[in-house]
Amino acid sequence: MTTVDRPAAATVELRPVDVDSFRGLLRRQASTVTVVTTPGLRGNRMRADLPPAGFTATSFTSVSLDPPLVSVCLGASSSWPTVEQAEHVAVHLLASGQQEIAQIFATGGIDRFTAHPGWTIGPFGVPLIGDALAVVLCRVVRRIEAGDHTILLGEPLALGAGEDGDPLLHHRGGYTTTLGDRPEAW
Repeated sequence: MTTVDRPAAATVELRPVDVDSFRGLLRRQASTVTVVTTPGLRGNRMRADLPPAGFTATSFTSVSLDPPLVSVCLGASSSWPTVEQAEHVAVHLLASGQQEIAQIFATGGIDRFTAHPGWTIGPFGVPLIGDALAVVLCRVVRRIEAGDHTILLGEPLALGAGEDGDPLLHHRGGYTTTLGDRPEAW
C-alpha cells in the first residue's frame, strides 16, 4: 500500500459576521450582471398608473430545471412598486462592454428607459433590451421576503439569445469579464 503525505492546509480564521465583513466577503464573488425589466401597469380607482421598471441585478440564478424556475433578488428601490405587482419580467444577461447599460439601470432618480433608448416592447408589454447575451421572459410565480430583499421566482416562458460572447461580471465593486476563448490545449 502506498501512502501520500498531504500538504498542510492553511489555517482559516473564522470571525463573527457583521454587515461590513459580510459585504466585503461578497465582493470576492464574481456575479453575472443582469438587467430586469417589467412593463408599466395601468391604475384604477384604488391605484395610480405605474411606469415601466428596470433595475440592475447581480443576484440571478437558475433554481430548477423541472419545472424551469429562475430567481432574482431586489432590494428597496424605485422599481419596487411596479415589480411588486408585475405579472411578467424579462431578465437580460449583459455582455462585456455593456457596463453603461448596467450603470444606467443601477442609477436612481432617472428615467432609465429614456437614458437607454436601445429597447423595444416585447410580449406582455415587457421592455426588451437589445444586444444582451441572452434574455429570459418569465411569468412571476412567487415573491418571497428575505431580509432587506425580495426574491422573485419566475417561470421562463421564452428565451432569446444574442450573439455569443463574454458576460459582464461584477467583482470587487466593479465591472469585469471572463478571459475570453480558452486556449486549445489545457
